[in-house]
Amino acid sequence: MTSFLLYLLVSLVLLFVGLILMEVTTKVKEFSLMAQGNKAASYVLGGRLLGLAIVLYSTAANSISLTDMVIWGAIGIVAQIVVFYLAEWLTPRFNVSQAIEEDNQAVGLFLLLLSVSISIVIAGCLTY
Repeated sequence: MTSFLLYLLVSLVLLFVGLILMEVTTKVKEFSLMAQGNKAASYVLGGRLLGLAIVLYSTAANSISLTDMVIWGAIGIVAQIVVFYLAEWLTPRFNVSQAIEEDNQAVGLFLLLLSVSISIVIAGCLTY
């Protein structure tokens, strides 16, 4: 029971830290935009949250220790952040950040699905 609670607590802390890091390292401030009713921002933020949860699930399920889980969880968080920048770089026809700020829901939905897709790939790579 103690191990469960410890893994749960550490996973929730990593989830919170991951969301905060994504918020401060990207141009778009999804929390602020979402508070203003921006649906595209809520899609992006929801995708990031779900993506992080998938990665952290894999790290908890496949880790050999709590330290192992924290290390690989941190790697998964960084990978998710890098993927957002890659998505922006690989979409030269429009500016991703601007599209989210303008509440372009198609772009928001795409980024949600991209976050989930990439997190599944990352989670698979985090297995032994």
